[in-house]
Amino acid sequence: MTEETAVPTADATGVRDAVTVNMPADSAYLSVLRTATAGLAARLDFTLDEIEDLRIGVDEACAMLLSQALPGTELTTEFELTPDGMRISVSVLTADGRLPARDTFAWTVLSALAGDVDAGVGPDDRVYIVLYKRRGTLESA
Repeated sequence: MTEETAVPTADATGVRDAVTVNMPADSAYLSVLRTATAGLAARLDFTLDEIEDLRIGVDEACAMLLSQALPGTELTTEFELTPDGMRISVSVLTADGRLPARDTFAWTVLSALAGDVDAGVGPDDRVYIVLYKRRGTLESA
């Protein structure tokens, strides 16, 4: 498992913080990712309910992607911390670049927990799910 932390750099909109976590595409490692998610969300002063929503949302996004990950590949998670929230992109290499179905219960739960959710296919059939959670915009169930 590797972790890269970008040094905050000033730009036109302020400070940018970014963290990338690469780990085997295996559900046995998801507890590490949930912990990283909670720690970064706490750094942004998310409420305890929002932190738990993000932890569950990241776990759900990973479960959706791991089912089609090529054996022996990595799950890549990129966190971008912004002044008003956090953007999380989870991606894996797949055999056919099949997007997660948006008409499932899992997608509905993911959308409810994370706020803005999108999915796409990048180069080499890398499928990704992007979550963007703003602080204080959703009420917890």
